[in-house]
Amino acid sequence: MKLETQVAELSGRGFALSAAGLSGLGTVHWNLAVPALYEQALQRGEVRLSAGGALVARTGARTGRSPLDRFIVQDAATADDVWWGDVNRPISKDAFDGLQMRVASYLRGRDVFVQDLFAGADPNYRLPVRVITEQAWHSLFARNMFIRPTREERRGFAPRFTVIHAPGFLAEPERDGTRSEALVLLDFARRLVLIGGTAYAGEIKKSIFTAMNFLLPPRGVLPMHSSANIGPRGDTAIFFGLSGTGKTTLSAERGRTLIGDDEHGWSSHSVFNFEGGCYAKVIRLDPAAEPEIYATTGRFGTILENVVMNEARILDLDDDSLTENTRASYPIDFIPNASPTGIGGLPDNVIMLTADAFGVLPPLSKLTPEQAMYHFLSGYTARVAGTEAGVREPQATFSTCFGAPFMPRHPAVYAAMLRDRIAGRGVRCWLVNTGWSGGAYGTGERISIASTRALVHAALDGELDRVAMRPDAAFGLFVPETCPGVPREVLQPRNAWRDRRAYDAAAAEVARRFEANFAQFAGAVDERVRAAGIHAAA
Repeated sequence: MKLETQVAELSGRGFALSAAGLSGLGTVHWNLAVPALYEQALQRGEVRLSAGGALVARTGARTGRSPLDRFIVQDAATADDVWWGDVNRPISKDAFDGLQMRVASYLRGRDVFVQDLFAGADPNYRLPVRVITEQAWHSLFARNMFIRPTREERRGFAPRFTVIHAPGFLAEPERDGTRSEALVLLDFARRLVLIGGTAYAGEIKKSIFTAMNFLLPPRGVLPMHSSANIGPRGDTAIFFGLSGTGKTTLSAERGRTLIGDDEHGWSSHSVFNFEGGCYAKVIRLDPAAEPEIYATTGRFGTILENVVMNEARILDLDDDSLTENTRASYPIDFIPNASPTGIGGLPDNVIMLTADAFGVLPPLSKLTPEQAMYHFLSGYTARVAGTEAGVREPQATFSTCFGAPFMPRHPAVYAAMLRDRIAGRGVRCWLVNTGWSGGAYGTGERISIASTRALVHAALDGELDRVAMRPDAAFGLFVPETCPGVPREVLQPRNAWRDRRAYDAAAAEVARRFEANFAQFAGAVDERVRAAGIHAAA
């Protein structure tokens, strides 16, 4: 490279950082590759090296997202379009500006790591993103999780969103207007994200997911908290689901091509991945049931968050002493059957996943379009005892659109887009319960991955189109009477319980919770959707 070209590039980079409010930094490491990021992270003592070659990082007290610490600047760009409330909390422009100045002051004189990346595999909807991090391992995380530009694409790279990640910076709530020392702030007018007070890497990717969820609907793209894959006949399937319901497990399936495991867009002509990597839960990962994901935990380039290992650096994926939310971040091409383009055709099937810890929902139900809209708005799953402090029995959790913390617009916006797409293509919709059968958590048994896979295969392959469906008495869901590889009594959950009256009581309680939760959306949908919902007995 000629000297004048190098000088121009360095000058341009300096201007790019000053545009983000940063100046007087130490060494700025631009777009380091994996080996260099390994060296930096290890030399700085940020991580440890496992026997298999993965980096092992600990995130301290915060081992998951901090949704109550996320704020959006309320201004002309957002005032009328953001669904303000407990999920999307407003912060003033002045408060954001003050925190940006304090974060910039904190980073002054410190080394930082910069990655120029893309969110969105479809070039028509791609978002150029610049991620500036205080630590090397977070830079590797960003490199894993987003789409890496070619050398040609890096020339003249112009970010349309910038993330500044400074986990060592602690906010002062009384001074800064935050809820705690942690902050995740989005300014859509300036296309800027500030993250501080938390080392949990998932905040980086989810902040950009939130940005995509705001920017894409006006362009006719439905953003989805979902995984997706492609069958041998070219058929695309979408899997909606909250954390722990099986999005990653069921989409990383031999015989089908993985588009992505967590974030997608549904445009007029394709389903496309927002990311270039996967961020899988690995607690008690089963090498027999999930061999593709298990193999990534022992590879150079993978980051393991809060995974425990012994003195010999051997991983113990069963150890939850740090958190249940242990994670692996790895490039998507670590999965053997991953799509090289991250793009699939329009979907034939939509699967909504729930892990029902009450043990009352059928393992698979076929949904009408109205039922699909109802369950999409509901976004039901259940937390089990032991996964969070104070949780001693199953707790119903409703997260609209299967991703409320990342949805800045009103849920009805996303639900209407889903309804129109399902109706326009005659997409088959299914509700799949990956939770418990024969009783609630602690009494019943978790539905086996083998049974869930058999049901999903039968749905995607069209086998269930030829099977009689019987309505479930408790929830009005249509349940197949038979499915190859699945015991008949499992299909009808009441039959799997020894105490049928206990099932009836539990089912009535879950129905009551569905009805109470959906009251907030009743005015935003038509009578057909309300009638298709779950209703408590009078």
